[in-house]
Amino acid sequence: MFIKHIATAAAVLSLAAGPVLAAPSESKVKNYDFSFEGLTGTYDQNQLQRGLKVYTEICSGCHGLKYVPLRTLSDDGGPGFTEAQVRQYAADNFEVYDEELDDFRPARPSDHFPENNGAGAPDLSLMAKARAGFSGPYGLGINQFLNGMGGPEYIASLLAGYTGEEKEEAGTILYENTAFPGGWISMAPPLYGEDTEFDDGHANDLENISKDVAAFLMWTAEPKLAARKQAGLTGMIFLTILAVLLYLTNKKIWAPIKGRGKRES
Repeated sequence: MFIKHIATAAAVLSLAAGPVLAAPSESKVKNYDFSFEGLTGTYDQNQLQRGLKVYTEICSGCHGLKYVPLRTLSDDGGPGFTEAQVRQYAADNFEVYDEELDDFRPARPSDHFPENNGAGAPDLSLMAKARAGFSGPYGLGINQFLNGMGGPEYIASLLAGYTGEEKEEAGTILYENTAFPGGWISMAPPLYGEDTEFDDGHANDLENISKDVAAFLMWTAEPKLAARKQAGLTGMIFLTILAVLLYLTNKKIWAPIKGRGKRES
């Protein structure tokens, strides 16, 4: 009877929470396949380089990456730049304010990506972790555990989700976007397709460049994702082996005592 009451209460609570749990499905977030998903997924180095190019040439005009050191572009699991390439990239693309010089100077690998507060746009350093998208049945947990909360899917869907419709409210121009909660966003479409050219000849249509920059932003938020997955998988294997050994040891230790008990009975 007690279990029946618990089941009934759980059913009532799930019905009451239904609209809340279903809220993210109101926005149309496409569940893209990214190379870094799954227990053993890793970043696609070429995709990270393309995403960095899109960010540098387009997104950095309004958005910063203040929590990301430029030197990490040469870290394992990242875009795969050499130290010389990082120095060249930093100097060619960014200037930072130096208090000792009381002036701006070319960026160095020891600096972070600059902030960009001019347009009042949010910093993108942790955007892929801060914004949850649709990654399997919402609220069940297993898909979120294996694939993450869907932040890159949300970003890619948002960038590719503009319909071209506009409206004005309280003096502000809003743009219709199928992925944004509520359907209207104040940010104008940043990408249109063919915004940049890639050295590897990869397709540069709107959906592909949206996925590339979304993957790059996931790396900025989780640069050690592959190493963390590897450590977790190694720990799971170790604990599984340990559990088997403990079970066999337990059986061996207690086997004579159990056998003696059976003989006495």
